Amino acid sequence: MNKTLVAAAVTLAAASLSSQAMARDSIYIVGSSTVFPFSTAVAETFGRNTDFATPKVESTGSGGGLKLFCAGVGVDHPDITNASRRMKASEFERCQEAGVEDITEVKIGYDGIALANSREADQFNLSLRDIWLALAKDVPNEAGELIPNPYQTWNEVNPDLPEVAIEVLGPPPTSGTRDAFVELAMEGGCKTYDFIKAMKKEDKSKYKAVCHGIREDGAYVEAGENDNLIVQKLVANPDALGIFGFSFLDQNADQVQGSKVDGVEPTFESIADGDYPVSRSLFFYVKNAHVGTIPGIEEFVAEFTGEQAWGPEGYLVDKGLIPLPDAMRAEVASAAQSFAPMSRP
Repeated sequence: MNKTLVAAAVTLAAASLSSQAMARDSIYIVGSSTVFPFSTAVAETFGRNTDFATPKVESTGSGGGLKLFCAGVGVDHPDITNASRRMKASEFERCQEAGVEDITEVKIGYDGIALANSREADQFNLSLRDIWLALAKDVPNEAGELIPNPYQTWNEVNPDLPEVAIEVLGPPPTSGTRDAFVELAMEGGCKTYDFIKAMKKEDKSKYKAVCHGIREDGAYVEAGENDNLIVQKLVANPDALGIFGFSFLDQNADQVQGSKVDGVEPTFESIADGDYPVSRSLFFYVKNAHVGTIPGIEEFVAEFTGEQAWGPEGYLVDKGLIPLPDAMRAEVASAAQSFAPMSRP
C-alpha cells in the first residue's frame, strides 16, 4: 500500500512539473500564408510596444492551421489561427468535438488573388472562362461532352493569348488561397457554360467536381505555401504564371505583374470596390478558452483591430491589406475585443 501511495505521489509530482514545463507565456499563432505577413507585423509591433512576449507566428496554410487550432484546448494547441477563407462548417464541428467550443471570428480586411507573371513577359488578359479551361481537369469538347483537358498552350484556350505552354505555379489543397481560387476563379469560369451551371441543381457533387477539379498532368504545379518562392520561380521562368495574394504582388511589383481578369487589373482600388473578380475576405480565429490564461491575447486582438494597424492609414495597409469599410471595421472591432463567440458557419 505504501509503495502504491509513493508511486502515485511521484506520478502526480511529475505530472505537475510536466504541466509547469509545458506552460508558456507567449501567444502561439498558426495558419494562412496570406495572412502571415499581416499577423507577423502586428506581432512584432505588439512585442516591441508592450511588456508581453512577441507572439510566435507560423505559416501552415489555412486548412493546416484550422486543423491544429481545432485539435484541442491547452498550451500544446494554438491560441489563434489565420485564414484566407472563412472557417467551414465541418471545421467548426471538429473544433466543438475536441472541446474548442467558444471561438471568436475576426474579419480583418480583403485581399485579391493574383495570377502574375514576370515583368520580362507580356501581361496576360484572362477571362474567368480562360482560367478554368486552362486549369480544369475535364473540359467540354465541341459536342458538349466533358473530356480530359487537352490544352497544352494558352492560345489553344483562347487564340488571343500567347503561344506559350500552360504552366501555373499555385498553392496546395491545404491553402486558403487554393480554396478561394477554385471557388472564385475556377467555378466562376466553369459556370459560364449553361449545361454545367444547370448541373448544380441536378447533381451538386458532380458540379463541384467538374468546376473545382484541377488538372494533374503538370500544367498546374503545386508550389507549396511559400509565396516568396513562387515569385522567385516566376522571375526565373518568364513563361510561367503564379497564383498568390495581392499583398505579395504589391510587395514584389518591381519583379512581377498581375494579369487582368475580365479586363480588370488586381489593384488596391479594384479589390476594395469589388470590381476585381477574384477577391476574398481574410480572417483570424481566437480560442476563447485561452483568453485570460495565455498572457496578452486580449491586448494582441486590440492591437490588430486598432485603427493604427488595420485602418485606412494603418501600418497593415503598407503590407497590402485592403481595409474593411469604416462601419464594418467598427462593428468587427467591437465584437472581436469583447470576444463574442461565433455561430456555426
